[in-house]
Amino acid sequence: MKIVHFVLLVVLGLGLAACATPPTEEMTKAVDAVTRAENDADAVAYAPNLLVRARDALTKMQSEANAKRYDTAKNYANEAINNAERAIADGKTAAARAKDEATNLVNGLGTPLAETTSALDAAKQNNLNLDYTTLSGNLDLANRNYDEAKQSLQSNNYPDAIAKGQVVKPLLSNINDRINEGVQLSSRKQ
Repeated sequence: MKIVHFVLLVVLGLGLAACATPPTEEMTKAVDAVTRAENDADAVAYAPNLLVRARDALTKMQSEANAKRYDTAKNYANEAINNAERAIADGKTAAARAKDEATNLVNGLGTPLAETTSALDAAKQNNLNLDYTTLSGNLDLANRNYDEAKQSLQSNNYPDAIAKGQVVKPLLSNINDRINEGVQLSSRKQ
């Protein structure tokens, strides 16, 4: 029986000794992982919440290590690593999704812009009773936003490309609605 107690004490002592030193390797890996995530543009832009959680885990890890609670510090180190790696992965996924959305949106605006320009020109030729100053100003604004959206897309600034592109559609819709109203009024008069 004394041997069993002795073996248990040795095992318990080894277990405590294993926890008695800071998990420096894990802590270093955690700092490195969070630094990589903070320097990853996609993680910063598209996964900021995960980045905040990784930083929080890093702060808690350091506090626990300072308090000599090394097991808890190791757990927070692993949490920081996991959140940082997820921020990088999620950031890349979201950036690819934003690129696709921006590309589809911007590439889909050229034809509606050309069609609206042609419709406004035809309305002018047919002397429809419209406010051409306002409609031309709106068309110019749509074209400027379209050009800016294309530039943002080429610069890989996908959120800006999407924002600029989304301005174009309602402008074109409004212009086309006014033209259609003018056509209907004109046909009633005849």
